[in-house]
Amino acid sequence: MLFIKSIILILILAISTILGLSMANKFKCRVKDLKTMRNILNILETKIKYAYEPLPQIFDDIAKEFDDSIGEIFLVTKENMKELSAGEAWNLGLTNSNTSMNDEDINVLKNFKKLLGKTNVEGQLSEIELMKRYIDIQIQKAEEEDKKNEKLYKNLGIIVGLAIVIILI
Repeated sequence: MLFIKSIILILILAISTILGLSMANKFKCRVKDLKTMRNILNILETKIKYAYEPLPQIFDDIAKEFDDSIGEIFLVTKENMKELSAGEAWNLGLTNSNTSMNDEDINVLKNFKKLLGKTNVEGQLSEIELMKRYIDIQIQKAEEEDKKNEKLYKNLGIIVGLAIVIILI
């Protein structure tokens, strides 16, 4: 009986620790996703500036190169450009993606739709430059939030687990 109780207590501690670690990991993933988006915007800028490729082709190349949740945004956008405007397809890609970005990040990225595919090369390049500045601000916010909350959630998971174990002993 004591053996079973010990195993249950160890499992409770392990599960609460894992939950705390997974909550802390969400903040790291958000920073990673935003940095990936920043890199993709650099690629997009270069391809528009020098390659003169159409947006669906550029988005397809990006989706193939980045096969994570951020690449999924570009894949969904490219597929929806067949029936929708580039801006509407971009919004749909952002809404249907499964990233670690929060609503504020998504709303910042949705502003990109205004000139996407509607202006000349210079207009799109200036829009990408503006979007990179917004993403940089979001990266700073995400890094601050990560520093503040990562340790909190890790410790909280362990402490809650220990408290439950102590109560059950």
